[in-house]
This record gives sequence, structure tokens and C-alpha cells, in this order.
Amino acid sequence: MHKNRINILGTEFDNFTEKQFHLYLDNDLDFKANKFIVTPNPEIVLSARKDANFSKIINNADYVIPDGIGIIKGAKTLGTPMHERITGFDTLKYLIEAANRKLLKVYILGSKPEVIEATANKIKKDYPQIDLVGYHDGYFKDEGEIAQEIITKKPNLVLVALGSPKQEIFINKYKDQLNAVWIGVGGSFDVFSGTKKRAPKIMQKLNLEWFYRLVKEPTRFGRMLAIPKYLNMINKEKKARQKNK
Repeated sequence: MHKNRINILGTEFDNFTEKQFHLYLDNDLDFKANKFIVTPNPEIVLSARKDANFSKIINNADYVIPDGIGIIKGAKTLGTPMHERITGFDTLKYLIEAANRKLLKVYILGSKPEVIEATANKIKKDYPQIDLVGYHDGYFKDEGEIAQEIITKKPNLVLVALGSPKQEIFINKYKDQLNAVWIGVGGSFDVFSGTKKRAPKIMQKLNLEWFYRLVKEPTRFGRMLAIPKYLNMINKEKKARQKNK
């Protein structure tokens, strides 16, 4: 799947439509394939630039999908346009719906105790054909013990919300011990469980989800500063590429 990836400041993204991606995921779940999905946004691209090990983990993943309008804009600026943005949240929802359709086993890990509890309850209530084999919040002392529990319960889908890069490092370390689709979902359980609201549809369409989140959580301001920094680096990269032509 790594062919024809698009390099954005060192992170290599898959370039397909959401529809194509969903077909691949359906196939992977049907064939019990071992797959690792990463959903980088500009902030993750910048941290991967600073950390060679993290960068390697991302670029070795089976799917690297563009979560964040900044990635799409960056690709266009660099003259390598991508089909469309594929958000981590929409991917999480699709995987849960697919697991329900296919009667699969699911394990969820991470978030605060009340969020993971609310997520587990929502899965049990709204997706009754899923076999939720286990869940645990993100506050654990022994990650080996948690990993062992996941491997023993043999889920087909493992959703990990430990924040980046912690979730990617965790998945990369243990994924080869279990054939499942593994994905790091960041803060998606907050929205999925209804603990936090997602931006209104109109703001999603206008690519203003980041602004909605900032208004709701002003403490994110520091993290948001990654975006201008990222765009500045994209422009520098564009000049460098033009120079080398």
C-alpha cells in the first residue's frame, strides 16, 4: 500500500478517496489482516520531524491518512494535491459501524475513566452486534499487562486513545502479536461518546473545525500555534523544491 505516497515535510501520506479507503478497511476486517492506521495532522507532522523514531513508526504504518485540512492545503501548495481529507473521527465511526455489521470483537483503550465508560456504553447500546471484549482507561501503570489482556482477548479491532505519539508507540510495539486493525484515535472517544460536541456540519464543510475547538477549549491555543509554524515550513519547502527544479 506504500506506493505513491505523498511526502509532506517528511511524513508520507496515502492518497486515496475516503470511499477507496473504506473498501480497503472492509477487506482487512474480512480477512483478519494485521493493519496499523495513523491519522496525522500538522501538529503530528511537526513532532515527527523532530523525532526520527516517531517518524519511522508513522511512515511504516499500513495507512497514513490526512486528518486535517492543513495537510490537504500543504499538499496542494507543494504541487502534489491529494484527493480529500479523511478524518480520524470519521474513520473511527466507519470502523465501529463495520465491526457491528460484521459481528466483530472490539477492544477500546485510553481516555479518562468516565469517557471510556461512556464510549463502552454507547457501543453496547447503539452497536449491539459488536462483541466488546474489553476496555480500559488511559491511566494504567503497566502497559505490558494491558497489551497482554488485549492479545489474550483476540479482538479484530483495537481503538487506542492515548494521545500522540504515545498511542502510535504503543500500537507499534504490540501490533505484531495480534492480527487486528489497530488505530490511534486521539480525542475521538470524547466526541463519539457525546462527552464533547463535534463542530456543526457547516463548520466542518468550511474546514473550521479547528476554530470551533479553539473557542470551546481556549487551552488548545498553544497547540494551535503548530498550524502557522507548519504552513511557514510548507512555504519554505515549496521554495526549496522550485529552486531544485
